[in-house]
Amino acid sequence: MSRLPTIDNPHRKSYPSDLSDAEWAIIKPFLPTPKGFGHPVEVDLREILNAIFYVQRTGCQWEMLPHDLPPYTTVYGYFQKWQRKGIW
Repeated sequence: MSRLPTIDNPHRKSYPSDLSDAEWAIIKPFLPTPKGFGHPVEVDLREILNAIFYVQRTGCQWEMLPHDLPPYTTVYGYFQKWQRKGIW
């Protein structure tokens, strides 16, 4: 069995930097939950983390994220927000 996780978007190829299901189960409880008001969360936080880990592993620039991952502006926005909150 492969270490690579099953992904929500079946058209997206999995990358070696993607979170496995076991890793996601460990990390998920530490992420902030929606507060119940304001703009609803419309992105998959696992895909955001996969994109952050892709940048970290490959050393690519944010703007050069593959198109099958969330937009780099969204990914970098979450990265900055989590960094300010001390999560990252």
